[in-house]
Amino acid sequence: MALSSELLKILACPQCKGEVVFQDDEVGLVCDSCRLVYPVRDGIPVMLVDEAEKIGEAGKRD
Repeated sequence: MALSSELLKILACPQCKGEVVFQDDEVGLVCDSCRLVYPVRDGIPVMLVDEAEKIGEAGKRD
């Protein structure tokens, strides 16, 4: 799954407004500042804090 570079340029973490990085192997967008992974479902980023998982939960990045 790939997200367009134009979309990635405008997306930001809704919690801290920081940069998010697409991690294809994690199937989501990662905010290292907040340590959150936002899911991508059917090619659409779900940028809701309530839907994000903490890095380290469910085998994420730790």
